Amino acid sequence: MEIELVEIRDFLAQRPPFDALPEEQLNQLPKSLEIRYLRRGSLFPPADSLKGFIYILRSGAIELRDDEDNLVEKLAEGGLYTTDCQLIDFSRVTHGLAVEDSLIYQLSCDVLKMLRKTEPAFDRHFAESIRDRLKQAVRTLQDYGEEKSPIAEMTVEVSDLIKKRPVMIDINSTIRQAAELMSDKNVSSVMIMDGTQLAGIITDRDLRKRCIAAGVSVDRPVSQIMTTNLETIQESTMAIQALMTMTRLHVHHLPVKRGEDVVGMLTATDLARHQSTNSAYLASDIRKAASVDDLSLVSERLPDLQFQLANSNASALHIGEAISSITDSLTARLIEMAETELGPPPVRYVWLCGGSQARGEQTSHSDQDNALLISDEMKPEHADYFETLAKRVSDGLNACGFIYCPGDAMATNPKWRQTLQIWRKYFNTWINKPEPMALMLSSIFFDLRPVYGEVELFNELRSDVLNKTRGHGIFTAFMAANALQHRPPLGFFRTFVLIHGGKHDDTFDIKHRGIVPITDIARVFALDQGLTPVNTTERLEAAAETTVLSRDMGENLVDALEFIASIRIYHQAEQIRKGIKPDNYLSPEELSDLERRHLKDAFRVIQEMQDAMENRYQGGRFV
Repeated sequence: MEIELVEIRDFLAQRPPFDALPEEQLNQLPKSLEIRYLRRGSLFPPADSLKGFIYILRSGAIELRDDEDNLVEKLAEGGLYTTDCQLIDFSRVTHGLAVEDSLIYQLSCDVLKMLRKTEPAFDRHFAESIRDRLKQAVRTLQDYGEEKSPIAEMTVEVSDLIKKRPVMIDINSTIRQAAELMSDKNVSSVMIMDGTQLAGIITDRDLRKRCIAAGVSVDRPVSQIMTTNLETIQESTMAIQALMTMTRLHVHHLPVKRGEDVVGMLTATDLARHQSTNSAYLASDIRKAASVDDLSLVSERLPDLQFQLANSNASALHIGEAISSITDSLTARLIEMAETELGPPPVRYVWLCGGSQARGEQTSHSDQDNALLISDEMKPEHADYFETLAKRVSDGLNACGFIYCPGDAMATNPKWRQTLQIWRKYFNTWINKPEPMALMLSSIFFDLRPVYGEVELFNELRSDVLNKTRGHGIFTAFMAANALQHRPPLGFFRTFVLIHGGKHDDTFDIKHRGIVPITDIARVFALDQGLTPVNTTERLEAAAETTVLSRDMGENLVDALEFIASIRIYHQAEQIRKGIKPDNYLSPEELSDLERRHLKDAFRVIQEMQDAMENRYQGGRFV
């Protein structure tokens, strides 16, 4: 092979999708290429190209613009332009221009079609839609390596651990009948049903302590010894979250539901059988902790947990849920320790978390966002109790590495430690009189979730808030305008909108330029439609069941979020491995060519959704 062709072959062999071609095809490919040289200022694609080509940029830079001359994308070395072969919908692009002297390779659409037909691995890289490419990208990230660490096993869902059908008995049955059923089915518990509703459970421990030891006749009804006021979990709950719930409540059985229907029982034995000693050590250590210093030592292991989960291919969704679940447990233990010292609370209350913890999207040791919602029964003399409680918990979280919120959005701030009545007034003002402060607080206080205490207080507040935001055109328009403040980067290398100068020179903030825009979009949809989920993925899935978001776009946004969040987590895992404090500043040079291409797809999905949102909601600001 001539030396020039060898050089072209080697260039292509190092770049996707051509690196997926077998040796024989790669050797023949340079002979099928046409080489073009474009002077700076030349139109692109070349005006004299009479048939369809894909273009591979060997050197130089080309700008692609829309019909209003806005920059849509830049092609740098190794960049592909495939529109002429109708592989990608670049409907936004109407013309291009070489902004540097550029060398390009042209490959005819006919040759490309032949390669796609004969080489499936090559063809997968040219999926016709962004949706297909993003799904493939997510699968590829999650398929890195074949071995899963023990700790990653706890990111499976509860539904994967339940092997037996639910064992149930009618509430009118006797204790003897329940014991016989448990023995016959070889189970350690039975669920007591009142019609189709779960009324309680009886465990083997209940039989020993509440029946035999207490001298209760086995012919008495099961209702006499059953446990009521049950904590239940959904079958989609992660194993690690179920474990945290068991350790917090000191129970060994959790009924599992699919919606409102009971589908099984998860036991501590199920978890023990599935987990290893490494996978849940944090949970038991949190429960055993007797001081803030003990909890701080446990919390120091959180970066290692994130590192292990990232290296064992857990999804970004599950990693966020796992870290958030542990933060919940640390918070709950701090509250328990405070209550032990201060005594029982004078009135009902619920501790709320906000931001990424509330959404279940936390990474290790972010700053804390929290609030206290107190019953309207509160009297002035109760204020000192809750002030001290808030300070103990917030100081404890800070000692555990969850630093104080720079914006003071914490329960230690009297403004965010209020009764239900006052919280209702806050939200009423934010919704009916949108202003910059309300928009700034939206990512925290419109994403609240209960961690500890009387959950019904929160449910009452949430119901009231969603009833007010549902269909509120002016409020939603202002929220949408705020959501459009964070725009994704446009391209890569010279095409990225990078930070220049300072500590983060030549990087971009993947959190605020990639993850936050999707989170904001999902929040707008949830508030507009009155949807209860707080997690971004769950919000998008719920919105896709309404008229504001198509199912296809909903799936695209979910996949884009998973891919971008995974890139962020792997970036942070590498920093943790090197002993560097994790951050969100990513250099494009850290990414492979394929990762850049998929990240470009994800950013394009965000851009399209932001354009659609702007058209849908902005008119409401002037109503």
